[in-house]
Amino acid sequence: MDTFYGWLLDAAESIASDVHLVAGYPATRRHHGELVPVSDHVLSSSGIEACLKRICTTEEYDVFVRKRNLDFAFTLDSNGQLEKNVRPNGSGQRFRGNLFYSSGSVGACIRVIPSRIPELEENNFPRDLAERLASYRNGLIIFSGVSGSGKTTSMAMILNAMANEGGKRVITIEDPIEYLFPNIGDSIITQREVGRDVDCFSSGLRHALRQDPDIILVGEIRDAETARIAMSAAETGHLVLSTLHSRDAKGAITRLWDLFPPSQQNETQTMLAASLRGVVCQHLLPSSIAGERRELALEVVLRNNAVAAGVRAGRIDTLETAILAGRRDGMVSLDDSLGQLLREGRIAQETALQFATDPRQLSRT
Repeated sequence: MDTFYGWLLDAAESIASDVHLVAGYPATRRHHGELVPVSDHVLSSSGIEACLKRICTTEEYDVFVRKRNLDFAFTLDSNGQLEKNVRPNGSGQRFRGNLFYSSGSVGACIRVIPSRIPELEENNFPRDLAERLASYRNGLIIFSGVSGSGKTTSMAMILNAMANEGGKRVITIEDPIEYLFPNIGDSIITQREVGRDVDCFSSGLRHALRQDPDIILVGEIRDAETARIAMSAAETGHLVLSTLHSRDAKGAITRLWDLFPPSQQNETQTMLAASLRGVVCQHLLPSSIAGERRELALEVVLRNNAVAAGVRAGRIDTLETAILAGRRDGMVSLDDSLGQLLREGRIAQETALQFATDPRQLSRT
């Protein structure tokens, strides 16, 4: 097996999250949050370019050169060769690539996609929360967090649980497709990729509504049109799962509002108050044990009368109180989640203090 493919497959085997190829630096992987060089050899732009042409089709590389950025996914088979015919039940290792230019040199961040959809316990995702989210039959569920916080993985785990119940028509619109869903009982799953199967998220979502869906997964809400269609679909009987980049649950809601001009804010708040079922904001934190995988901290907002009223009125400041008052209903503040991880010895105190909203809350409950 050659060196380049070896870097990628070794990263997958060691449960690293990403491999970075940047001109002027050695190949480096991110392992449990830390950057670790995997070679002493300093990469050149031409060397990286040769590697990238091996994992891209000619058409994909032409798009990269023209647009200067590219998101795509690819699979290596068990022999370390690029797999052309990707199958949901195949044995290959999946990766997501982001290619870019920097000061005229090409570079890449290649993310490892687990070869199967993880079990909830593997990622320390609370089963009671997963069951609560999987029980919804309509509405909008948002997974938020910074890049690399596991949003896509959590959505895949929840969607897998829903499909396993049987009789679900599921449509995903992704950029690119990451997890490949196998045939699950009598559920039907269609996965569509932006740029290959659909022009954009909003177009894919609009057409999905004509394909008799029960559940729609939208990889990311990036613009007002996608947000409007997603909220409308959620109001009219469909369950919609999507992601937004934000550091907390409040930020996810305001980020969605900010996609719209001020003249449409009231309408947006009313639609969101009616359609929102929950926001799950994720953080992956360094473990207190060297070499262990990162720990999942959550902030969870679930719809109740107080949350709906705050969203409808544009009073995002009321969410903090609603979360604390809604603990018995399954809501979780980030500080509560950090406090539990700290008491269980899974994260260090300095980590908890770094991420806490109010450090005084860490010792409570």
